[in-house]
Amino acid sequence: MSGRSGLGLTEAVSMALGGMIGGGIYAVLGVVTGITGATTWFAFLLAGVVALCAGYSYVKLNEMADQNGGSVTFVQHFTGNSTLAGMVGWTLLFGYVGSMAMYAFAFAEFGLTLPGVPDSVAGLPLRPVVSVLVVAAFVGLNLLGARATGSAENVLVGLKVAILVAFGLAGLAYGYAVSPEPTRYGFSGLTSFGPVMAAAVSFVAFQGWQLLFYDQEGIEDARPTIRKAVYVSIPAAVLVYVLVGVVTFNLAPEAIQSNPHTALTDAAARVGGVVGLAGAGALLVSLSALFSTGSAINATLFSAGYFAKGMLSKDLLPDRVGDSSASGVPRRTLLVLGAITAAFSAVGSLGVITNFASVSFIVVFGAMSFLAFRHRDHADVHPAPAVVGTVGAAGFLVLLSYHLYTSTPSTFYLMLLLAAAVVTVELLYFERDVLEEEVETLEERALDTL
Repeated sequence: MSGRSGLGLTEAVSMALGGMIGGGIYAVLGVVTGITGATTWFAFLLAGVVALCAGYSYVKLNEMADQNGGSVTFVQHFTGNSTLAGMVGWTLLFGYVGSMAMYAFAFAEFGLTLPGVPDSVAGLPLRPVVSVLVVAAFVGLNLLGARATGSAENVLVGLKVAILVAFGLAGLAYGYAVSPEPTRYGFSGLTSFGPVMAAAVSFVAFQGWQLLFYDQEGIEDARPTIRKAVYVSIPAAVLVYVLVGVVTFNLAPEAIQSNPHTALTDAAARVGGVVGLAGAGALLVSLSALFSTGSAINATLFSAGYFAKGMLSKDLLPDRVGDSSASGVPRRTLLVLGAITAAFSAVGSLGVITNFASVSFIVVFGAMSFLAFRHRDHADVHPAPAVVGTVGAAGFLVLLSYHLYTSTPSTFYLMLLLAAAVVTVELLYFERDVLEEEVETLEERALDTL
């Protein structure tokens, strides 16, 4: 099924690549490097392989489905279970909120590295304040209907990728030609669980491509275009992440230990220092991070708003969240998503936010891979990628849980409580008719006994 004349392959790749590189590398690099050190590049490679297999599963499910859509549509079409589809949708919404909070956290961290910007004012830390303000700003922009066009997105994504690639190549050249220490790749650590656990944490950096499935009406020759965009954008993101991971670990080892969230700026300063432009190099990367994380908030908020609107139209979200008949994204939906994101970014740590978002996407991407595997006999679905996507996601979930339990048990228990609360609320909402019938039956029995 083809969509009307709209975005072509170049724009689709830009959207997918921008959704991944737009803020993920700036937000998760420090967390991932802190876990696995020199094998950071391998962690990104593992996560990318599982994400690509999940992308294959999405593409095949999209080709089999009788209507355009993403995860929620796939579950409804192939299982006929609206409750399960709604729970998948809610999980994704929480993942998008976690992603936006992660971007807002990183935006503030890099903003505070700019010359002359203090860490606090009158004893009040500025990081949470800046995070909340940037979320509020982009909620306001979306309320006004601001959105980059496809051509503008091409330019913006091209600039972001070009800065990171230039930084990576210059860093490699510095490491081999100038640095007195050899470049380390951590090959001896490839057989340990460290890179796999780090891959699970980094998984959130590979979300964004699936947003293409929610706006297929605006993409020319939607299904073949999306298929090509997925298969191009995910490997491209892997290459950028691997390059930046190797360079940052080798050029800024002290910064990774002391201030991992902004270690990229220290690495860029070291590269720029070779030609007397240390400050300019750090400033360029910081500005790029601000721009990238800000645009990622904007794009994710826009897409999540439309995703929520689709769920509202299917009665998979309460009416109080927004009006599905509204033109564009319902204002109330944007305000609700923005408020939850702002609160999360203000009170959460980057590690908690990153893990929370990663768990959401691990669960959903793994479920879609399993769904594709189940239908391997009914369509042209090769079982290998679907199995890798399913088993990889399941393994990531187990290892991520183990990592949290052993390193930060408070975070582990907090996420368990949050997951239990979310599932409880989902069941109360989706099974409300059954619960009302049960309550009425109990009331009738009670009255009969009087």
